[in-house]
Amino acid sequence: MQNLAEIKETLKSLRCCIIIPTYNNSSTLKKVVEEVQQYADDVIVVNDGSTDTTSGILLSFNNIDVVSYLPNKGKGIALRKGFKHASDKGFRYAITIDSDGQHFADDIPVFINKIKEKEDSVIIGARNMAQAGIPGKSSFGHKFSNFWFRFETGINLPDTQSGFRLYPLEALKGMRFFTSKYEFEIEVIVRAAWRGIAIDSVPVKVYYAPKDERVSHFRPFKDFSRVSVLNTVLVTLAIVYYIPIRLIKGLQKKSIRQHLIHAINNKEESNLKKSYAIALGVFVGILPIWGYQLIAALTLAHFLKLNKILTAVASNISIPPAIPFIIYLSFLMGSWLPGSDASSTKELSFNWEFISSNFLQYLAGSICLSFIASIVIGTIAYGALRIFRREG
Repeated sequence: MQNLAEIKETLKSLRCCIIIPTYNNSSTLKKVVEEVQQYADDVIVVNDGSTDTTSGILLSFNNIDVVSYLPNKGKGIALRKGFKHASDKGFRYAITIDSDGQHFADDIPVFINKIKEKEDSVIIGARNMAQAGIPGKSSFGHKFSNFWFRFETGINLPDTQSGFRLYPLEALKGMRFFTSKYEFEIEVIVRAAWRGIAIDSVPVKVYYAPKDERVSHFRPFKDFSRVSVLNTVLVTLAIVYYIPIRLIKGLQKKSIRQHLIHAINNKEESNLKKSYAIALGVFVGILPIWGYQLIAALTLAHFLKLNKILTAVASNISIPPAIPFIIYLSFLMGSWLPGSDASSTKELSFNWEFISSNFLQYLAGSICLSFIASIVIGTIAYGALRIFRREG
């Protein structure tokens, strides 16, 4: 195990500093700074408009870098100012640690070891949220955040809310952020993942003070609402842009045929799960959402954790030559439903009057056709996979 002097030298060689954002945490700030200084010489404290005795505490240290301003602007702004200050001073990485005393400075070497393995990655300190003393709101917010991060990026992380992190400052350069408070810590990792920056985690310890001693500036209703609005924006962007673009970029690296062969031969997925992916593609491909079928198919496959390649290929059942047959079969299927006009299929026309007067028949029929075709083709696919591909 490295001694403290070696750890400091390693941080210097990596050009890594420690950033401590703080706002009215005078009861814990001094201890946090002192503990961090045992492991690092380059410490930046961002005083985010504190109105308590924070300024006086910081003046007692003559070997730290202080960024201070008024009024309080939020943790996101504090981190962004800290990043800019660190970048201007030539640092490549920054480890952020909260000033409320919940993190342990002796976990700093864990981040160092991980970044040596995965350069220019975002490393998040994953807390044990199952331990005793974790506030209920923190546990709920933790699960909520992890779920949406996985949906937005496809990456499964154990803790997306921890403020104990290592950021690759050079890799993040040029990114413009639009959040200013707690939700920034979600925005930055989602958008970093979209940029292609690796996101990883390391286990860290956590301490939550007793309720009567705990100082928290998290406002459950306001901040949770801001996080919800952010996730709404990010989910929308993921659906209409990130997920399709990610698949397209992936397809550009190999031919579709190679991807398809790999997807079929993937031993980590069962034949049944592959057939579900194909059935999903067929189902969405027949639905009357022309122009959005691929996006819808990829989004559902992402959410249901199914093979996106198989789903995307199967959704192309609605290629132009097949569209007239699909529309006809949809009208035919709809004509069998109660209240429909069976004679409409004999006079099939694509003028506006015909479509408007028989739209419900077509819509209901296309949904029925989607269900039936997906079951039939999914079953055939499962049988073929059982015959030609043995599961390992």
